[in-house]
Amino acid sequence: MAADPERRGPLMAAVTVRDLLPADAAEALLVGRVWDPESGGPRVVAVRGGNVVDLTGTVLTVSELLESEDPAATAAAAEGEARWTLEELVDASWKRDASRAHLLAPIDLQVVKACGVTFVESMVERVIEERCGGDFNRAAEVRRTVGAALGGSITSLRPGSEAARQAKEVLLAESMWSQYLEVGLGPDPEVFTKAPVLSAVGFGADIGIPTFSSWNNPEPELVLAVDSAGRVRGATLGNDVNLRDVEGRSALLLGKAKDNNASAAIGPFIRLFDASFTLEDLRAEEIVLEVRGEDGYVLEGRNNVGRISRPFEELVEATHGAHHQYPDGFVLFTGTLFAPTQDRDTPGLGFTHKPGDSVSIRSSHLGALVNRTGVTEELAPWTFGLGSLFSYLRGLEPARKGALT
Repeated sequence: MAADPERRGPLMAAVTVRDLLPADAAEALLVGRVWDPESGGPRVVAVRGGNVVDLTGTVLTVSELLESEDPAATAAAAEGEARWTLEELVDASWKRDASRAHLLAPIDLQVVKACGVTFVESMVERVIEERCGGDFNRAAEVRRTVGAALGGSITSLRPGSEAARQAKEVLLAESMWSQYLEVGLGPDPEVFTKAPVLSAVGFGADIGIPTFSSWNNPEPELVLAVDSAGRVRGATLGNDVNLRDVEGRSALLLGKAKDNNASAAIGPFIRLFDASFTLEDLRAEEIVLEVRGEDGYVLEGRNNVGRISRPFEELVEATHGAHHQYPDGFVLFTGTLFAPTQDRDTPGLGFTHKPGDSVSIRSSHLGALVNRTGVTEELAPWTFGLGSLFSYLRGLEPARKGALT
């Protein structure tokens, strides 16, 4: 079901192809997926200049591409038809016109995993929402109490270190115990399954806020694309939509807080690692968030990945290894520094989404992921799952133009 283009309003009109792409787009090797109305299913694609080339004759899924020995070389060498322009895909994606080709999340068979509390500052906010019991009316008061208990800055703490243990003891002494302290300051990170396979939405899609949540926010994050051997093959952007009131009531409600229809947005493309772009280029990446409401409200924030408390390798190793395998690979949300405390309406009540918010997540190396919030229960239901994908792929019988090694 296509959304009404008029309902999306003027907030969505200013996005252009240039906004979508990385600052060094000419050097970037970008791959993703496009919904193709002609064949009735998703196509694996690569961006080449202003055109988008269909690679499905070489690889049937993005997972298959990332499993190749050299995904960047495979994607660069793959022959295919330039079936679409970026301009027309961006336009159709904004308008959610199901009759036209549009962008999807750039992943398919990968499991969607996420890390929580990987920034010490955001750990403090998790403690606050838990102490509030999910009641945003108490957030400002509890924030002052926690801040007074901690005293000086804890942003440089390394989880598992002696200094981290001491900070944890300070909070415990002030009766501020929280399970978030263990994953924020202890030796093991929090890793959870964010969303079912194929459920993530892409650039331009509506993201869902359920009616049972009244305190929620976006979480702008760097997302690593990892193959079945645990090798990071590229990266993209993600929005780990967060229901603070639900998770704040109990950490055991994490599934209810995190896994709802259209609650994981990923895109616009995966940027593959090659000679000119590696994991090292992302260690200091700055991710910029902008929320614009139909009420004229504007929220801005920054997620400086350089302030992450655990290295990427540690997060990947906690997710994949002898204890857990992912035969089709996985993507890993690496956490966020950003936890908005800016008041939206009533002073002291902080930020929460409203329907129609435009949410833009940008970084210089990865481009821009932009979505708009809607009421989860009113969005088109998720219907294209693994069974649908397998039926579609069986019907393609593509002429394979390259052999993966």
